[in-house]
Amino acid sequence: MPSSIPGSARRTLARSAAVSAVVASALAAGLLAGSSSAAADDAAAGVRIHDIQGTTRVSPLVGKQVTGVTGIVTGVRTYGSRGFWIQDPEADANPATSEGVFVFTSSVPTVAVGDAVSLNGTVTEYVPGGLNSGNQSLTQISKPVVTVLSKGNPVPAPVTISAWSVPDAYAPEGDPAAGGSVNGLTLDPETYALDYYESLEGTNVRVDSSRIVGATDAYAELWVTVKPWENRNLRGGTVYGSYESQNTGRLQIQSLTPLAQQPFPKADVGDRLTGTTEGPLDFNQFGGYTLTARTLGTVVDAGLERETTDKQHKNELAVATYNVENLDPSDPQEKFDALAKAVVENLASPDILALEEIQDNTGAKNDGTVAADLTVKKFTDAIVAAGGPAYEWRSVDPQNNKDGGEPGGNIRQVFLFNPERVSFTDRAGGDATTGTAVTGSKGRAALTLSPGRVDPANTAWESSRKPLAGEFVFRGRTVFVIANHFGSKGGDESIVSHHQPPNRSSEAKRLQQAQAVNAFVKDIVAVEKQADVLVVGDINDFEFSGTTQALTDGGALYPAVKSLPRSERYSYVYQGNSQVLDQILTSPGVHHFEYDSVHINAEFADQDSDHDPQVLRFRP
Repeated sequence: MPSSIPGSARRTLARSAAVSAVVASALAAGLLAGSSSAAADDAAAGVRIHDIQGTTRVSPLVGKQVTGVTGIVTGVRTYGSRGFWIQDPEADANPATSEGVFVFTSSVPTVAVGDAVSLNGTVTEYVPGGLNSGNQSLTQISKPVVTVLSKGNPVPAPVTISAWSVPDAYAPEGDPAAGGSVNGLTLDPETYALDYYESLEGTNVRVDSSRIVGATDAYAELWVTVKPWENRNLRGGTVYGSYESQNTGRLQIQSLTPLAQQPFPKADVGDRLTGTTEGPLDFNQFGGYTLTARTLGTVVDAGLERETTDKQHKNELAVATYNVENLDPSDPQEKFDALAKAVVENLASPDILALEEIQDNTGAKNDGTVAADLTVKKFTDAIVAAGGPAYEWRSVDPQNNKDGGEPGGNIRQVFLFNPERVSFTDRAGGDATTGTAVTGSKGRAALTLSPGRVDPANTAWESSRKPLAGEFVFRGRTVFVIANHFGSKGGDESIVSHHQPPNRSSEAKRLQQAQAVNAFVKDIVAVEKQADVLVVGDINDFEFSGTTQALTDGGALYPAVKSLPRSERYSYVYQGNSQVLDQILTSPGVHHFEYDSVHINAEFADQDSDHDPQVLRFRP
């Protein structure tokens, strides 16, 4: 992608005939509430923009040809989904109807901001990501014939989105008769945040100085909150603490100016976007309602620093988990060095480190390679070079392309351990399909295979990473560690879905995975009631989720992240929400511990991984 194209271009690709196809299929399936296939044969003359937008999420004129639609151009997008926004300067009295609309041109628009235009075209509802995504649709005018009436007109005054204008309630319950969709419900912008934003779709809006809650990403976008007090944490983020805490003040910010003309600012969580940011309110697949800035504020650095965890005492065992994001030998040495430096300095060289997303020796090259010894060696060598211990490692190679992730990459979990502090109990025989089990006598549990995979034949792990179990000894005490990388959230509907509550289909697999791990832990504890068991890794789910509840069933485990204040419970930042994905859970035998989510990545524009590592220190 050319460097001059702002980031949203990689997601809002030119849609051309696809727009009409999406609408046509939606009409045929009856998925766009309030529409009918007969509407496409009708024509409407002299309608206003608020007539097109209507009082629901779907235009009452969808599929119709409209003529003589007038407005002032408020923004022009020359990349990605090319087109422009127009707004009627004479609003009606209904707060539910937007006065702005996007005009999709497919080619680079020839109009300019301030042009007064009259146009003919077709009213369409474009669903970013397709109908199966569950996303709301964007009302727009397609295949326009545009006449410029005059130039240099003042842009309609922006609507200020503020803490006081955005309702605290997030969304109405979807209509059961419509499969839980809110599409057919009349907008109530004074009660629900999503209705408020929808009532401004296509409208010229602005935000004043606001705190940044989602760092600038690789696609030239960031997130702010207009509600500075909303679930704030000390580092400046906004914490997602339940399915009912969606954080209504979050808003995505992009720029309409190509990057070659004006680089997008680099910002971390806690920084401020000062001054006025103004432009049309868009809706896209990756983030929902987005202020596409014609005028972009200035980022003021708040000086957020990366955290460093405490060094373990000599009689404390430090166990960490870190998703290193598809690490393989083809990655630049700088990535290995940065990750290694974090292990040594920020994680204080933990005694045991469970890694997720270690790829095989040829990375994403789909050549049948499954061994990862070169990947691990390059990483452990970098740790030594950074002043850390000479870690040894254990793992089990997966079957080729059976564990999900990037095709050909064969990601897996790997144990690193410092042999000067801890020993590994090797029991041979484990492979990709042969699972370990629990044995023992006289109240002392043991693994039949170490390292070994947990229940690898269980269908819960189909196309997913199988847990890696290992038996360690620290100061004469056995410690069981189970490293995990549960199924991703792929396929889930976003929190801006037209289904409310949204469908979270991926939870079903993680629930089964959690049940399998919970059963294995119960097998250990059944033999040794006070066994020290740690379940660690990228659980890909929240501390309040059904997945975590299944892991903890019967008191087998405790999510250590719950030992932290609510405002500190996060390891990942997604769409401006600081949330938990990575966890360490403890068995009842682990009586006292210190837990730390070490924030070194997720809040920063410059990241070595998109996850923050977790560390737990305790005395076995």
